Amino acid sequence: MTARRPAPSRRSLLRAVAALPVSAWALTEAPGLPGTALAAAPPGGSATRYTVVPFLDSDDGTVNVYQSDDATDFRLARSAAYTPPANRIRDASVLKHTDGFYYLTYTTHTWQDPSTTIGFARSADRLTWTFLYDHPVPVAGLSRAWAPEWFVDGDGSVHIIVSCSTTDDEWMFTPYLLKATDAGLTAWTSPVALAGIGENHIDTFVVKLGPTYHAFTKNETTKYIEYATAARLAGPYTISRTGDWAGWGSYREGPALVRLDNGGWRVFFDGYGDGTYYYSDSYDTFTTWSAPKALPGLSGTARHFTVVKETVAGGVSLPRNVTRSFRSVNYPTRYWQARSSLLDLPVVTAAGTAAEKQAATFTVVPGLADADGCSFRDAAGNYLRHYSFRARFDPNDGTPAFAGDATFIARTGTTSGSARFESYNHPGHYLRHYDYRLRVEHSDGTDLFRRDSSFLPVTAWA
Repeated sequence: MTARRPAPSRRSLLRAVAALPVSAWALTEAPGLPGTALAAAPPGGSATRYTVVPFLDSDDGTVNVYQSDDATDFRLARSAAYTPPANRIRDASVLKHTDGFYYLTYTTHTWQDPSTTIGFARSADRLTWTFLYDHPVPVAGLSRAWAPEWFVDGDGSVHIIVSCSTTDDEWMFTPYLLKATDAGLTAWTSPVALAGIGENHIDTFVVKLGPTYHAFTKNETTKYIEYATAARLAGPYTISRTGDWAGWGSYREGPALVRLDNGGWRVFFDGYGDGTYYYSDSYDTFTTWSAPKALPGLSGTARHFTVVKETVAGGVSLPRNVTRSFRSVNYPTRYWQARSSLLDLPVVTAAGTAAEKQAATFTVVPGLADADGCSFRDAAGNYLRHYSFRARFDPNDGTPAFAGDATFIARTGTTSGSARFESYNHPGHYLRHYDYRLRVEHSDGTDLFRRDSSFLPVTAWA
């Protein structure tokens, strides 16, 4: 039996005015661009990879690189991955360009100082970065240009959305749009204000779905993230959701969206008012959102980031329509076994009965909700599903709800050949043993949880 670990502590309360970075990254439906992988589980032998490059709550002079295969459990890939040759680096936005390189654009000064340039760096591998240049943003009377964010439109054109204030009122920000005029991302058009969003809005992040541009933007007076739509990238936008419309609370900033493998959308945002980094999911084109949760591991450490999503080689290869048994990684004498319709983790040995061995044998089949996911069937034809987050076996009733409950996405486990099984309809939740019973539980980002949720597919007992 394993013990639960305490939740990560929150960082101390920050002064509200000390954290005003701006975010405006956008995802399009164009194939091959960052964050645009099809909404489906990665095929066998491949994996989803989410990359974020945040600056640290304790240091705005450098950035770390973190990666995740599920957009929940981020692990450090490179510490102090990039430090600019001068000035600071805040609010870094990351892009994978069509030339195969990764690009950063970022705020070049800390929040207290005038900041009239945005910085650029490039990397071949996401981990080692080279400074490119600082670009002066040509806005008359500019005081601060904050949190430039990449946007790649459906025609492949590359843009940056940056919030700017002028010396007339250095804390009154307006989002502006710049468009790259060369393939090397070294020349930009003059800034154009996004119509309809207007001044006193920062952290504008745009997602394009079909012909519609969806903008998430922070109202600096109310401290709520608002929602707007437009038929053109430059607007005019109509703000239709204000106040606490999504249930995220106030003193939130830096919204950044990414598409999940199950088709939902996840927003990350910096809860600078309470020292927590949050995420929340939507499955109805941004109408309703799940209750915000603290991002395990990064909450209290990372500040203001955007996300690149890719499909890469090296994922779990789990053949379908074959029988397997599943052995616990950290309790290697224990195996999945169906007992009274529930999934437990007892000791199974060669001396066991034929019935015990049969109950520890399962057929891996294509996922009921996504064929690139997986479902598990017992000898009686019942499917493994979660019900009140307990893992159990029930007959397939043919409903979409059952299909979602019975589908899992295989993620790489903690040892060679092992796998972790993420719930399809509850992203970030995994089959995990606790008291030798299998449940679907939310990842807490600890090594213990990863081991408890890692299982090795082996030759079937029966």
